[in-house]
Amino acid sequence: MATSSDSEKKQVMVIGIDDSEHSVYAINWTLDHFFAKNPSFKLVLVHARPSATSAVGFAGPGAAEVLPIVDSDLKKIAARVLENAKQICIKNNITDVVVEAVEGDPRNVLCEAVEKYHASVLVVGSHGYGALKRAVLGSVSDYCAHHAHCSVMIVKKPKTKH
Repeated sequence: MATSSDSEKKQVMVIGIDDSEHSVYAINWTLDHFFAKNPSFKLVLVHARPSATSAVGFAGPGAAEVLPIVDSDLKKIAARVLENAKQICIKNNITDVVVEAVEGDPRNVLCEAVEKYHASVLVVGSHGYGALKRAVLGSVSDYCAHHAHCSVMIVKKPKTKH
């Protein structure tokens, strides 16, 4: 039998965020379309922060001096991404939100966040890469669509007409 606290428990929506305009568009679109009239989800914003070694791509001579600087920069970028996302939520009167930065590959970080928060929806922005770039870089949205254990919504920013 469900108690009153069970019926009031909100479903969780995880949104993957980064420092791209596609990510900002995805957050704004989602808040406009899902939270404007019915804030029925608890919102979790997750930023996948690359490790310093993966960002630099080498571990030879000189790495010991470079890695702490790169790590510091990556932490600053993550803090900026999270702060921007918080401001978007504040602007939209969203208060039931968790924001976090997790070190790792975005594909794994987002799928793990779905499991951690028992999310029923994962939202990711689409960078709109062509087939070649997608083959070389890998598509976070494609990976999540196939591996996340929840519904996945991919938000594409409309192309501007010239």
